[in-house]
Amino acid sequence: MRVAVIGFGYVGTCLGVTLARRGMPVVAVDSDRAVIDQVRRGTRDIPEPGLAEALADLAGTTLLTCTSDYAAVRDADVVLITVGTPVDEYGALVTGQLEEACRRLAPHLRPGHLVILKSTVSPGTTRTFVAPLLDDSGLTHEVDYGLAFCPERLAEGEAMAQLAELPVVVGGCGPDSSAAAAGFWTRALGVPVRHVPTADTAELVKLATNWWIDGNVAIANELAQLCAGYDVDVLDILAAANELPKGQRHVNILLPSVGVGGSCLTKDPWMAWRAAKDSGLDMRTIETARRVNDEMPAYTGQLIRDELVKLGKDPASAKVAVLGVAFKNDTGDIRGTPVRGVVDSLRGAGTEVALFDPLADPAKVATEFRLAPRASLADAVDGADAVAILAGHRQFHDIDFAWLRTRARMPCLVFDGRVYYPAPVVRSLRELGFHYRGIGR
Repeated sequence: MRVAVIGFGYVGTCLGVTLARRGMPVVAVDSDRAVIDQVRRGTRDIPEPGLAEALADLAGTTLLTCTSDYAAVRDADVVLITVGTPVDEYGALVTGQLEEACRRLAPHLRPGHLVILKSTVSPGTTRTFVAPLLDDSGLTHEVDYGLAFCPERLAEGEAMAQLAELPVVVGGCGPDSSAAAAGFWTRALGVPVRHVPTADTAELVKLATNWWIDGNVAIANELAQLCAGYDVDVLDILAAANELPKGQRHVNILLPSVGVGGSCLTKDPWMAWRAAKDSGLDMRTIETARRVNDEMPAYTGQLIRDELVKLGKDPASAKVAVLGVAFKNDTGDIRGTPVRGVVDSLRGAGTEVALFDPLADPAKVATEFRLAPRASLADAVDGADAVAILAGHRQFHDIDFAWLRTRARMPCLVFDGRVYYPAPVVRSLRELGFHYRGIGR
């Protein structure tokens, strides 16, 4: 099978590279000249484990090519659309990129094509927006070509591995489209397929998933704040609570953190909220969860300042080393990172902040935070009154705290925003003279 991937961003790149490595010729279609040049060189500025090596292996081969010319899709059997689908300030889907992709694709559709939309969209978009645009080609979906929606479900930092194992949800604009899409994923990735009745259903599956994750994290974040008031460790609560059988599984409260970021969890719940609003419904859980999670960076910044005061240190003259600026652990992606809000809170109080993240692109960090990151861990922590670990990268699980004691300004606060150090490590920190505090700990 030959595959065209329209939109070679994070999802498109991970998916296209995986398919090419499995022996399917893939043509990437993108309007960004920089993306095209990178792919042709066998590189991509996407910090995803395993991706750089895969791209390097494919460089110069016929298995992965890249162009801005939509005519290239004519030679493909399957066309995957993975363009960006942001929302506006009212939660409405911004359709510009999707509309452009469909309008430019339509003239090159041919009988027998299978088109699969993977970009996250509001319910009904595939059926009422994409299908009419593609049918302008003179062909008819479900008669001349197949059209289906299959939501993207990847977690950053694990995408390449997940593509080989995660079930794919398939919702077609008709039974033939659904069967064709299911057959494609079974053959292309060898993963299980979950059929749902319609494309509308599949679109809502994606929104429901991220709505649940965001709401669950909000519960964890408020529980952590409650635990802090009672000097109770939130991890003890979660370990016990999550043992309770409920339904076919168990209670599963996720971990608290300094906030929610990235390009999905901060957007998709609002997309569901707006779809409900347009139907005359009020989704209050979405509004509440978003507010709780959006307030966590400011809460974290205040918590760090309060702990500095307990140590007899003035936040206005203190130095805080922030380790990890990405929006989640073990990725360098800083899109929508909640760490930005923590840093702004600290700097707003006059605190000196030193940033260090071994995975994030230094130029992007400097632009996003308006502050150049430090080149090394040692540079960041030298003379620090507090070390705040706000993205729990693997490197930060193995910090030599005896060494850190020689570099920091003791007594020093170790603020655990996402590593969740176990009790023995916390005890050893305190024995070394550090003051430990975490979210709900």
